[in-house]
Amino acid sequence: MHNLGQTRSSHQRNHILLTPDTFVRTALPGMKNASAIVHIGPALGAAFTEYTAEFEPKGELGNTSAQRFLYVLEGAVAVGAKEKRYELGPRGYAYLPEGMQHRVTAKEKSRVAVIEKPYEAIEKVKPPHLVVSSEDAVVSHALDDPDLQVKCLLPDESRFDFAVNTMVYQPGAALSMVEMHVMEHGLIMLEGSGIYRLGDSWYPVAEGDFIWMGPWCPQWFGAIGKVPAKYLIYKDWNRHPLGDAKK
Repeated sequence: MHNLGQTRSSHQRNHILLTPDTFVRTALPGMKNASAIVHIGPALGAAFTEYTAEFEPKGELGNTSAQRFLYVLEGAVAVGAKEKRYELGPRGYAYLPEGMQHRVTAKEKSRVAVIEKPYEAIEKVKPPHLVVSSEDAVVSHALDDPDLQVKCLLPDESRFDFAVNTMVYQPGAALSMVEMHVMEHGLIMLEGSGIYRLGDSWYPVAEGDFIWMGPWCPQWFGAIGKVPAKYLIYKDWNRHPLGDAKK
């Protein structure tokens, strides 16, 4: 039945919520047997791009001039880089530095979260290195509450100019404060459901939703339901707000 114009999706000055009923698929340059749901990008003022790539078997991503982060949501992909081939299944991920030649090919029907961002170099700091791993291999730590566990998927080193984490909330767990900060976020709900405060609005959110939070957007999340809530979250990190990193 037609939804008669109703949706939970919302586009506000300092945040967006995109729900699967409003997703539009498109082809990006170089993609083969694949399509992209572009969630956020410079067209809305973001300093990064995030999309979900949906692959048919043997589908491929195109090239990028930026650094790229991949997180497998479903299926299996192969990443070829530095004359090696890496196999990634669900929860597997890879960080590919800017300028590194690589190839991403789906072994089967797959979905992958993709984050791309121009690299901000710092004088006398070595550029980041290739990272290939699985979320399952990362040790979690509590964030104020043992019922709120965080896994940091990238090293917390100054050579990396962004961070990607997963956060798992047991039912009833919540952030201990409303956050307002200089970093912007891209967030994909992986499991469960909850309530997100964004700006002055309160949204029910569930698996499959995407959220962008601009700098200083008031933000808070609490998990509801009978199963844990989990999301994948990006933030810019380790750089001066002036953005003039080479001085």
